[in-house]
Order: sequence, then structure tokens, then C-alpha cells
Amino acid sequence: MLRDLTFAFVGAGTMGEAMIAGLLQKQLVSPDRILATTPRAERREALAARHGIRTSADNRAAAAEADVVVLAFKPQVLPQVLPTLRGAVSPEATVISILAGVTLASFREGLGHAAIVRALPNTPAQIGEGMTVWTATPEVTQEQRDEAAAMLGALGRELYVADEKYIDMGAELSGTIPAYCFLVLESLVDAGVHLGFSRRMAEELVFQAMHGSVLLAMQSGQHLAELRNRVTSPGGASAAALYAMEKGGLRTAMADGVWASYRRIQELGNEDPAPRTGPGKG
Repeated sequence: MLRDLTFAFVGAGTMGEAMIAGLLQKQLVSPDRILATTPRAERREALAARHGIRTSADNRAAAAEADVVVLAFKPQVLPQVLPTLRGAVSPEATVISILAGVTLASFREGLGHAAIVRALPNTPAQIGEGMTVWTATPEVTQEQRDEAAAMLGALGRELYVADEKYIDMGAELSGTIPAYCFLVLESLVDAGVHLGFSRRMAEELVFQAMHGSVLLAMQSGQHLAELRNRVTSPGGASAAALYAMEKGGLRTAMADGVWASYRRIQELGNEDPAPRTGPGKG
């Protein structure tokens, strides 16, 4: 499906490179069909050496030759980068943005282009275990949607949503959960060290226990409360631990964190970074 397409990655940081690696590892695209842009010469050299792809410092020229233009730069530089791309994207091309907090309407206005996919992969995409929530403008054809799904599926799992509001919700649940997981893992490893394990031993115990628990939850089909009850004997060690955590407000803290993140994502979405054009709008 993707083999005959040419891809331009405007920006090739951690997530952009993860997408490139996923496409190549699953042999969906040949390296000569991928062009990545970045202003740093050493970064271009590293990408070319590591993946065998083409690289450039010219965003506009790269976008002009691509069937799929992936916007993978930092949202902070959008006001500088987007004007350079306006009018360069082919009318038949698909634009895929992975910029957090930037709406489809902002890209439509800034690029003067209608066929846009907005996607939010999370960091486990770097190892092909990501979760990507995405949506598309009505102008994106079914064929282009299938291509986008195949491309995003190379990062792990993908979930299409018809309403853009779910992108911000997905950015919270799948996008920020890795940060929560790393914090929980760090806390458990530190607790293991406090008990007397070496850090290496504590990490091995915690990582495998968490990994196995997640797999069990995904494969069992049982409610999470039921799974928890099965390992919580009355008056046992797990019951004592859970009581202490609940007393410390674990659930409330997690819920408050989720809502705080969601509110911030909405704030970012309201800070329209699209460049304005026309008289009096410079």
C-alpha cells in the first residue's frame, strides 16, 4: 500500500525518527522513498547513516516532492516553519501532523491545504509498541485514510476517531500515560532499593512484574477490579499495601493528574499558532 509513495518528514526528532524506523523495519517503504529534513548537518548525517534515507535542510523542496508530508517538528517552531510550506504541498498529497495542541483548522489555514491527518503517537512508538489516536479532515480520501492507518500502525496500535475532540482526550490517556508509568516504576524501584535490593535487581523485579500484569490485563478479558481482587487476600500483604495507597489518595491524585493534563492540552489547542496573512495581520 505504501511502497510506491514518497514520504517527506519535516523535522526528524525522536518521534519522527521512530516513524521512519517503523516504516523501514516493517518493510512498508524503501529507504530511497523517505526524505527527512532538519537544519543540523550532523543530525542529517546520522539519519542517513543509520537508516539509509535521503536528508535535506530544505523543508519546502522536500514537501513539494512528497505524496505524504509528515510534520514532526516541535510545536514551538510552527510559526516559523508553516509559512515556508504554504503552497508547496501537492494538492493530491496527504499531510500528517504529530504536533500536540495544533488543530486541523490551524493547518488548513496555515498550509492552504485540505487533506490533513492529525495524529498523536506516544513515546513507546520508538520500539513499535506505541498507541496512536488519529483523525482526518473530510477531504482525506478512503485510500489516504488506509495509507495513514498502515503508516501509524507501524508504530504499534492505531485508533481512528471521527471527532477531533477525542484527539485531545487521547493525547491525555495514551500520550501522557508513559510519564505516569515511568514515575510509578521509579517509585517502586526506589522502594525496592529501600528494602535492600540493588537497583539492578529492583528494576528487574519491578519491570517484569509490571510487564506481566499489563499483559494479563490485556489478555484476560476480566474487569480490572476482579483481577485486583484475585491477588488481594483478606488481611494479606497486598491488602495492607492497597489500604496504605488508598489512604494516601492514590486514585484522587491520578484522576487530578489526568484532568490537569487534559486542561493544559485544551489550553495549548486554544493558543492558535497558525501564521496570519493579509493586510494588517503581519
